[in-house]
Amino acid sequence: MKNNNNVQVRYVVKLSCEERLELEQLTKKGNSKAQKIKRALILLNCDVGENENRGKSPDGDIAKSLGVSVRTVERTKKRFVEEGFGVTLEGKPSSREYKTKLDGDAEAHLIALSCSTPPEGFSCWSIRLLADKMVELKYVDSIGRETVRQTLKKTN
Repeated sequence: MKNNNNVQVRYVVKLSCEERLELEQLTKKGNSKAQKIKRALILLNCDVGENENRGKSPDGDIAKSLGVSVRTVERTKKRFVEEGFGVTLEGKPSSREYKTKLDGDAEAHLIALSCSTPPEGFSCWSIRLLADKMVELKYVDSIGRETVRQTLKKTN
């Protein structure tokens, strides 16, 4: 890896005995997610712990033997050094917040509208018709058909 000054930065993985044991058990059981097992195998192969033979494989050899890219090996090592053992294996929890287009009031209007008589010339409400009618009645500024579909699906 290179930083801004084009100087090669090497991330050295040094596992404790407990971490190494946990990773070995994780890879032998095979009950975890494939991504977690691959990260564990990368860490085990990059470890420069007590045994002098460990950590001697170049990133390219490790990547080739595990079927991942060299960049994946580098990122895993970097994450271990900078963020720790747990974050490397489990990943970070998502911090993304989802804002809903419909609040409780607008949902109630949508449900009431879907239970009402459909417009003239239609035998039943379609999702497209419901979305258009919600905008026409000014319950919302705009709304997508998928939002209408998901809202109605969760009310069944």
